[in-house]
Amino acid sequence: MVETAAALRAVANNVRAARVRAGLSLEELGRRAQVSKGALVGLEKAQGNPNLATLVRLADTLGVPVSALMEGPPEGRVRVVAADAVAPLWTGERGGEARLMLTTPGPAPVEVWRWRLEPDEEYHSHPHQAGVVETVSVTAGRMTLVVDGAEHAVEAGQTATFNGDVPHAYRGSGTGACHLVMTVQLPPGPA
Repeated sequence: MVETAAALRAVANNVRAARVRAGLSLEELGRRAQVSKGALVGLEKAQGNPNLATLVRLADTLGVPVSALMEGPPEGRVRVVAADAVAPLWTGERGGEARLMLTTPGPAPVEVWRWRLEPDEEYHSHPHQAGVVETVSVTAGRMTLVVDGAEHAVEAGQTATFNGDVPHAYRGSGTGACHLVMTVQLPPGPA
């Protein structure tokens, strides 16, 4: 969820710019992303508070990384981001959270996420566009990765990767919090 007025203005400007670049009307973007036209109008006016699922659907539909919808002007050659400087985009019912730390530039950007899942806390993701590859590295605790209905146990020190174009979910397992770093590699955009 977008936390500050400045962040909401950045999202509004970036969504509008990406929509215009893609040549999509509000109606067409809403239809493709399964977001109401009213919500899009509000979002482009920097009103409302889009959740992570909405931002992911919009980014996938527009063919851009989630961070491209959220970031301000580019910074210098090296960007260092502290976890506490980035607001969570998802907060679970038991206190877990997901933070989009940064996205690498270039024709095939990579999003870098930090997640914490409490035991039995689960996040369901809709399928991403074809060509998206997710990699999950558990740094502490245990999780269950569900990809297209199949469950996979992933423990501290283990890494899993999968094509993100199918339904998938992340669930905290065990007795303590699961900490993980996730990368989401996006397919090359149009040249």
